[in-house]
Amino acid sequence: MESSLQPSTPAFSIAIVNYKTADLTKICLDLLKKHIDAGLNAQVWVVDNNSQDESTAYLRSLDWIHLIVRDSDYAEKGFVAHGQGLDSIFEQINTDYVVLMHTDTFVYDASIFEQTIQTLQQHQHIAAMGCLEQLDRGLVRTTWRIVSRFFKRHSRRLRLWLGLPTKPPKPYLEAYIKSFFACWNVNIMRKYGYTFLMGNRNPGYELQDLLKAKGYTIGLISPRKLFKYLDHVEAGTVGLNAGYTEQNRRYKRKKSLLEKLGS
Repeated sequence: MESSLQPSTPAFSIAIVNYKTADLTKICLDLLKKHIDAGLNAQVWVVDNNSQDESTAYLRSLDWIHLIVRDSDYAEKGFVAHGQGLDSIFEQINTDYVVLMHTDTFVYDASIFEQTIQTLQQHQHIAAMGCLEQLDRGLVRTTWRIVSRFFKRHSRRLRLWLGLPTKPPKPYLEAYIKSFFACWNVNIMRKYGYTFLMGNRNPGYELQDLLKAKGYTIGLISPRKLFKYLDHVEAGTVGLNAGYTEQNRRYKRKKSLLEKLGS
């Protein structure tokens, strides 16, 4: 594993994991660079998860980020690779707070960083802050989504009770903040020796359960508020690497955002 730059002590760190998303990564980092040039006191860390493509070359060309390149010796895939990438950053940072971001998260208004960190500073019982949803669906779509998922969950439970084949029922309400934009209190995590990848679950999910059991709170930012400051493609990195077609709604959203940004 190769690391570049020496750490300093800014107000907080930003942690991003890249895997073969050159166009998204460039927009994400270009926006962060503008905020840093305008005075954002942040240290940006990027892990490249053995992309071996133009995105790796692009990251190596930047002298203002802290780059960790994970080579072919690392064979993890999917959420495990992402979690290992986040933890490799977590091992290196020396700030009190870290903001997790995805390469398909585009922050237009940097004041969201300050607002979030100030909340954590003022309320020591809050271990992290983030959003339960990956995009702002609005009231109508959100309500429909909850209702439809409620009926799907209970119809599956009924089928199981009747002994009929079905998929496992899933919760109809989101329970965990998502890592496309989530701010964590580093000192609380280190107090208990916790990391982002635990319990063979999506990064941060087990962590949230463990911290809640310790009496900490996970602060919530509503989609309506959060998406005034940023955009998120939603599974943009997964979509690129899974080969979504042009008819896929996430592909269309990515294309629309890229056009909006003049890419």
